[in-house]
Amino acid sequence: MTTRKIKALLFDFDGTLLDTNELIIQTFLRVLDTKFPGKYSREDVLPFLGPSLKETFSIVDLEHVDELVQDYRKWNIAHHDELVTEFDGILETLHALKAAGIRLAIVSTKRQDMLAKGIRVLKAEGMFEVIIGLDDVKNVKPDPEPILLALQKMGLQKDEVIMIGDNSHDIEGGQNAGVKTAGVAWSVKGEAFLEQFKPDYMLQHLSDLLAIVEEADHEKN
Repeated sequence: MTTRKIKALLFDFDGTLLDTNELIIQTFLRVLDTKFPGKYSREDVLPFLGPSLKETFSIVDLEHVDELVQDYRKWNIAHHDELVTEFDGILETLHALKAAGIRLAIVSTKRQDMLAKGIRVLKAEGMFEVIIGLDDVKNVKPDPEPILLALQKMGLQKDEVIMIGDNSHDIEGGQNAGVKTAGVAWSVKGEAFLEQFKPDYMLQHLSDLLAIVEEADHEKN
């Protein structure tokens, strides 16, 4: 098997591999409308996609963070499978990347139990060598801790991976960890929003990664 210059790809999960955007937006709206009727619109909750729930609800209502997190998780779990969908060509591309000798990992701000649920819906069980979730770290992205933990578990150097995500936290987290980064143009916040954070690459489709990996090998030679 070819020894690649880029040996592994680290993926955010929600909004990057699995389209959980509608699930997350609806969950926030339902939970917040119960406590603050009519205060939040879809546009208002878009900034909440990406940060951890504790971070978000600390801004919303510092006194009731744990209660809001519990309410969120309860509604989210109950409606998960009916509201999530696969982005175009995700599973096919993951298989192609693995066949090309690329190691795959997830670095998410989501808990392990919910990541497992999403991976099952995506039919991607066994695809990821390492899965870093909220329960594995003290500090979530954009802190470099979860990305550096993934590198440690995989025995890789910083110049051998790319961190891929749909949010500023993914790009900044990768930059803070000293690794290359890629934004995804299908981010619910929009391609222009992500471009502000200057990722090394902007993917129009996940399969763009196949060409990026190949190009990195040619640069090496």
